[in-house]
Amino acid sequence: MTNSFATANTETLRSLSASIRHSFTEPLASRTQFYTRSFYCISRRHPRVSVSAPERVSGCDGRVFAVSKRDSDGAGGLTYKDAGVDIDAGTELVRRIAKMAPGIGGFGGLFPLGDSFLVAGTDGVGTKLKLAFETGIHETIGIDLVAMSVNDIVTSGAKPLFFLDYFATSHLDVDLAEKVIKGIVDGCQQSDCALLGGETAEMPDFYKDGEYDLSGFAVGIVKKDSVIDGRNIVAGDVLIGLPSSGVHSNGFSLVRRVLAQSGLSLKDQLPGEAVTLGEALMAPTVIYVKQVLDLIGKGGVKGIAHVTGGGFTDNIPRVFPKGLGAVIYKDSWEVPPVFKWIQQAGRIEDAEMRRTFNMGIGMVLVVSKEASDRILKEANSEYTAYRIGEVVSEEGVKYQ
Repeated sequence: MTNSFATANTETLRSLSASIRHSFTEPLASRTQFYTRSFYCISRRHPRVSVSAPERVSGCDGRVFAVSKRDSDGAGGLTYKDAGVDIDAGTELVRRIAKMAPGIGGFGGLFPLGDSFLVAGTDGVGTKLKLAFETGIHETIGIDLVAMSVNDIVTSGAKPLFFLDYFATSHLDVDLAEKVIKGIVDGCQQSDCALLGGETAEMPDFYKDGEYDLSGFAVGIVKKDSVIDGRNIVAGDVLIGLPSSGVHSNGFSLVRRVLAQSGLSLKDQLPGEAVTLGEALMAPTVIYVKQVLDLIGKGGVKGIAHVTGGGFTDNIPRVFPKGLGAVIYKDSWEVPPVFKWIQQAGRIEDAEMRRTFNMGIGMVLVVSKEASDRILKEANSEYTAYRIGEVVSEEGVKYQ
């Protein structure tokens, strides 16, 4: 092994970082007492440590069959739990961890440093790695790795400072590893942070030939008086959505089950599109750092949610003060074709899709009405953004 991470600590952090985040909406001041203790950044992606999704289709005799039309009510469709990922079990784990280490649960962990906070996040890319092995697309998986951490810490308004990676494999293929690291370097450049170091672990017989595992963490910084914590959010504030590039790095246990059920391969065309399923599913996660920091600098941003595992339903409420919720306008943006295919091929209910995938919106900003008008006006020429909903005086997320 290279570098200086302790193996035991690495394994512990990997397990914790892959468990599900807990909704955490206490004001920042009430959490400060815990910042001097050790913390874990809990993410909502536990496919990495869950049992592998079985190849058999639930309710089938083991033969793969194709689905060409979704039932009108979605009945009998696949769920994330069918694919081996139990979100509720993860929530229970986080509840228990919170008793031992109070203060965890945000998108990033904050540590006081003078008049600033260091903000840290750790993550992996889930079972998207399986598709990288099957497609041979290794050049962009490193972008996904960086994105999942830096997109988390920027939700606090923090500018990423540096990133470290962990690359593990049974037998080191230097050419393949170089492709993966190249993606990590690219991701760091996109988020304007330094690749400070990492660890390469060669562990014979631990992984299948040609396979590897990835994890990483990022650290950023934000002034204490500039932290984005959601405490000033009120009913009537506007939800602005920034588009995703596709599935990003969440829900791939369910995606792989749908793929097996569909009878298609990763080399087949995405129905109605000019790309293959493999290309569509491997599209790298958007890194929102520069755009989000620019929007924060112009004022009016009160809260930010990174839409990862848990989708809209579980992630957006995490930034709200107690008693508030959201109404999402279902037709306010175009859902990418890859999600439409996933839903149809898996006969997945709307609620399950919204709780598992980003559905085409990778980052949600909660802003004042005045700021929303400015953001949407600028979006016409500089970037894409949508007014996807509003804050209401009732907890939870509703769709209309």
